[in-house]
Amino acid sequence: MSINYPLAVDNWDSSEKNAIQQVIDSGRFTMGKYVREFEANICSFFGNKHTIMVNSGSSANFVMLTALKIKHGKNWGSTAEIIVPAISWSTTYTPLYYLGLKPVFVDVNVTDLSMNVELVRNAINENTVAIFAVNILGQPAQLSDLRSLCSAAGIHLLEDNCESLGAKIDGKFTGTFGLAGSHSSFFSHHISTMEGGWIITDDDEFADICRSLRAHGWTRETSQEFNMGKVTGDAFQDLFHFVLPGLNFRPLEIEAAAGIAQLKKFEQMLKVRRENASVFQELFGESDRFEIQSGGGESSWFAFSLILKGRLAGKRADVARILKENGIECRPIIAGNFTKQPVNDFLKGRISGSLEIADLIHSNGMYIGNHPYPLIDELKYTHQILNSIA
Repeated sequence: MSINYPLAVDNWDSSEKNAIQQVIDSGRFTMGKYVREFEANICSFFGNKHTIMVNSGSSANFVMLTALKIKHGKNWGSTAEIIVPAISWSTTYTPLYYLGLKPVFVDVNVTDLSMNVELVRNAINENTVAIFAVNILGQPAQLSDLRSLCSAAGIHLLEDNCESLGAKIDGKFTGTFGLAGSHSSFFSHHISTMEGGWIITDDDEFADICRSLRAHGWTRETSQEFNMGKVTGDAFQDLFHFVLPGLNFRPLEIEAAAGIAQLKKFEQMLKVRRENASVFQELFGESDRFEIQSGGGESSWFAFSLILKGRLAGKRADVARILKENGIECRPIIAGNFTKQPVNDFLKGRISGSLEIADLIHSNGMYIGNHPYPLIDELKYTHQILNSIA
């Protein structure tokens, strides 16, 4: 079947392909000068101090949470908990399993799909060590309020910003409010490097821990001030000096070169996404059939979410089938209520309060794609199809 309106598209042109050819011609394919240039460009664009590129946004979450435990978790017991939203992708949660940390699931808001701040406040107890905020589908979470909660409780704020590159709230980029933030440049995301991701932080030691963890746990690429380094002073020996339980999360030079090219186009691509969003809001807002994503701050509009209501409530499978038959791709909102996923038998987290909105999203939530090219015809067509459903 010919797809008229896909969920994701290729946004590369000759600039990315030429950049990749330069890497091939160089003969150096793994982490090197292009990775360092990409990291510097991210810092310049978003105003953060340190960027640590890794091989995926999922790895960024794993490295970031591991660094949190290494830097701050020496006195955490087996009951240490991290508060997470009930709506997100699996790799927000699964690092907690491997790190021996317990997720505490709280409900989200129907407007911005992010954690309900009052429910987060109620979930904090003596075992809470961090809040892991997720900026969902381009929409900022209530990050200023969450940061204030963390400050008052003496705990840490981390951000999963993999779906919301370029979003802002209170004039500040999402992903920069807490101790650290994770980002992704997967094929379908705001910028694409095939696979790829990165961590940003302003904390010098935290950055060095991440650099060590991404490359086997050695001290190479860390600063001279890295107090976990315990370097020997022998320059030859110190090239192979291992101090942390790292693995290999290194990115490829090809990914970084593509990312450098993508960043040059990012502001224009973001502008078009927001123009598409204006069309989407005009067509789908104020409807008795859909609840659409809205909220504070400036969304970077990863996609367009729809929570079916009224005559369409409870008919998601039929709606998805009709859209597919008409060449329109759609999917559930992230993974729905993640506590309903079988993997929770491993996570062994707890639920704080009810998950009423997450349940609603699980049963009636879906989204259609947004792209860095105009979608006026596609959105009008989708609106027409949905309005034709009895």
